[in-house]
Amino acid sequence: MPATGRHALRLSGYAPALPTPFDGAGELDLPALERLCHRQIDEGACALVVCGTTGEAPTLSRAEHDSVVRAAVRAAHGRIPVIAGAGSNSTSQAIELSRDAEAARADAVLSVVPYYNKPTQAGMIAHFRAVAESTGLPIIVHDVPARTVCGLADDTIARLAELPQFIGLKDATGDVARPLRLRSLVGSEFRLLSADDATALAFFAQGGDGCISVTSNVVPGLCRALYLAWMRGQIAQAQQLAMAVARVTAALQRDSDPAPVKYALSTMDLVSPRVRLPLVELSSASRAEIDAVLARVSEKHPGYLIEKLARRDRTAGQPIIQSRPQRKFEVVS
Repeated sequence: MPATGRHALRLSGYAPALPTPFDGAGELDLPALERLCHRQIDEGACALVVCGTTGEAPTLSRAEHDSVVRAAVRAAHGRIPVIAGAGSNSTSQAIELSRDAEAARADAVLSVVPYYNKPTQAGMIAHFRAVAESTGLPIIVHDVPARTVCGLADDTIARLAELPQFIGLKDATGDVARPLRLRSLVGSEFRLLSADDATALAFFAQGGDGCISVTSNVVPGLCRALYLAWMRGQIAQAQQLAMAVARVTAALQRDSDPAPVKYALSTMDLVSPRVRLPLVELSSASRAEIDAVLARVSEKHPGYLIEKLARRDRTAGQPIIQSRPQRKFEVVS
């Protein structure tokens, strides 16, 4: 099967790692997912990433996984790329998910380092090459040693980057010096994408191309403004915005992803806060912390939330709607 090649996706900027919405019965809420996709496209997302960790992929059946990818492709309608999570610690299952993503007309797959098995670097290369041989889609490899125990060595990434089907790295190591080390090994077209919102600006400063972000689900305008400021050389402005993004990120990291981001989006009436076991919904203390952070963003950076806050008045029980001013963004080419 011919590979599409790395020219298919030259990602830069922020791409949300979207949560998978569930309804009151715990089933997929595809209309809510499509609404999220439309909102993110309107906010200038460079791609939509579905069925990853934030999308609760381990709890999705193969049929549900396929439905989520198809819903995102339908919503995107070719306006921006859809990157489908298709990772597994079973190579055969990763191949099945990658083929499903291609059949669903996704633009690329995100393939994680096999978790729990603890493969060697040679085993990782063999795993990713087997996935590449099964699909024509471009592949972004996902290095997240905090979840997989073992991680990709720089030399392993360089070897994969020699194959044109491997177009990028989602780096969740928090190692902000990594882009500087990798760039000469992987070339200028290979996309180096942070997966750590807290250190994204530092990652950009060392040569990173963008961020696959949890925080941008909630404050896409803030994240995009940060990236635009950096690209324009407005360093002080970028640093200021990074501090605001960091406060939101800290609140969203108080509990297991995606429970915090789902709760945050539920305060805007976008999705239910429901998650699937073994995850559980947030404690009252965590909810209060997120409420406070979102209220501060709404006050200090009006219009940068993905949607206006809608909360209940404690005395009258009536919704209080906070306005969301319109903003205009410039496109970074």
